[in-house]
Amino acid sequence: MGGTAKSPLMAEQKQGWFQRLTSGLSRSTREMTEQVTSVLVKKPLDQAQLDALEEMLIEADLGPHAAARITEAFGKARFGKSSTEDEVKEALAEAVAAELVPREGLFDPLSGPRPYVVLFVGVNGSGKTTTLGKIAQDLRLKGAKVLIVAGDTFRAAAVEQLKVWAERSGAAFMSRDTGADAAGLAFDAIEKAKAEDFDVVLIDTAGRLQNKQDLMNELLKVIRVIKKIDAEAPHETLLVLDATVGRNALAQEKIFGNQVGVSGIVMTKLDGTARGGVLVPVAQASDSPIKLIGVGEAIEDLQPFDARAFSRSLVGLES
Repeated sequence: MGGTAKSPLMAEQKQGWFQRLTSGLSRSTREMTEQVTSVLVKKPLDQAQLDALEEMLIEADLGPHAAARITEAFGKARFGKSSTEDEVKEALAEAVAAELVPREGLFDPLSGPRPYVVLFVGVNGSGKTTTLGKIAQDLRLKGAKVLIVAGDTFRAAAVEQLKVWAERSGAAFMSRDTGADAAGLAFDAIEKAKAEDFDVVLIDTAGRLQNKQDLMNELLKVIRVIKKIDAEAPHETLLVLDATVGRNALAQEKIFGNQVGVSGIVMTKLDGTARGGVLVPVAQASDSPIKLIGVGEAIEDLQPFDARAFSRSLVGLES
């Protein structure tokens, strides 16, 4: 299978995702670029304009540290020059991408051991259950044998939601009565997956933050029990964050990242906020890479994180 040329279908799929990404980020794009280009276009770039740019980037939730670095990089590229709108956007996209490229991560559950165990963590309402369902359907379309585990045993709605995803995708499904021990369910699920040759096990978890330590203790118990069956599992622990909560996502990343051993971040609902730039400080603050992002309700609206595509879409550029 020599050669690296992309098929027309792959190119079309990539272009389709870029269009969905650009559309999903349109609120963030408008918020950022209308102000930025009004300040930076046409006249030669000076220090006063750079100061204004840095303030705008902070207001767009990129965070003070990233805003300072992006402004510095942008200044080196354009200082003293007059710029068209596209030149401003290109230079800004490159500066944002430089912040994010090192934070890209790969989510590839079909390349690892069998069964590949994925734990989903995050607060209620972050899009955790829907993200799990979308991943299950994508894996099933690729021919994988998938087991969905409704480990949030305190929320009947979450169990029902996952059951619908399982039926829709043809994945197997396991749940317990409301209030049942989530760790026991996870143990039985992985035993079943090993016995019946499943490729991937996707485990939902509770996200109640009313008492943070109780939640963390429960999650740590689930992880301990999983490791009794497979010392390397969970092979992936994905933290699902909701972009619409803005910089509160940073606090959530800290709560989970410090205790649970997060291996990757999924940023959802980027289409529902004018502050999509929050992904930048989250990526910078976390020890874990950004692996997936979501810009809508459809299955194809959840895709691997591409730092350059995101950065170009954020400033309103074509692919």
